Amino acid sequence: MDYAIGDIQGCFDTLQKLLKKINFNIDSDRLFFLGDVVNRGNKSLETLRFIISLKDNAQMVLGNHDFHLLACALTPRLPNRKDTFHDILLSPDKNTLLDFLLTRPLLIENNSALLVHAGIPPLWDKTKAFKRAKQVEKRLQSSHVEEFLTIMYGNEPNQESDYLNDDDVCRYTINAMMRMRFCKTNGELEFEHKLNINQAPNGFKAWFMHEDRVLKNTRILFGHWSTLKNISVDYIFPMDHGCVWGERLSAINLETYKETSQQCAEIN
Repeated sequence: MDYAIGDIQGCFDTLQKLLKKINFNIDSDRLFFLGDVVNRGNKSLETLRFIISLKDNAQMVLGNHDFHLLACALTPRLPNRKDTFHDILLSPDKNTLLDFLLTRPLLIENNSALLVHAGIPPLWDKTKAFKRAKQVEKRLQSSHVEEFLTIMYGNEPNQESDYLNDDDVCRYTINAMMRMRFCKTNGELEFEHKLNINQAPNGFKAWFMHEDRVLKNTRILFGHWSTLKNISVDYIFPMDHGCVWGERLSAINLETYKETSQQCAEIN
């Protein structure tokens, strides 16, 4: 059986309890993690090591916290006050852990469903989404990854155009697929507002609420947006249920779409 799991963010103990609830069997089941497996919780190192130990039985998309870890590990960027992945930065197997993250995709397809950390811009079809994701993945796996990570931070460009160079296209793609919440129909991004969809900034909507969205008939599972509440949109499955903030970690069966949750079990 295949399961998609929302943002763990280092909440390793809760993850283990959730896996017991779904009777996870490493011999027959697969786990698909929706990004942000590290940071903010207390056991980022244990979480990442566990995911790697699952080998072919686990896949994950890269989330913004995972990306931030890579930047702090491979460039002069320093962790900020709230970051809790120092255990990874100091671990003897750090390079193995970082190499694993560098080879993670931004987008996965499972039985016609798309798995992404934050979302997919309204105007993108599946072909374009994979094309953009692979542009970033190619740069992350290049010999110049340190230089690439250094220039990938920033909110601009906040929308696509035919005049963007490869760096700008990659920065927009990272921001869209790893950070997006609200946007305009043309894909213009907005990063200040993080509350529920009824508090959208003027002129913007949640990326999945645009009526003309190309992929509105495609199942999309995503994390990132822990403040989403009572969302009932066809084919849309928000899976970040705020575990690191004391709420729930959830798994969804990718065949039946039955959801199972575990209340946060971390001791802070």
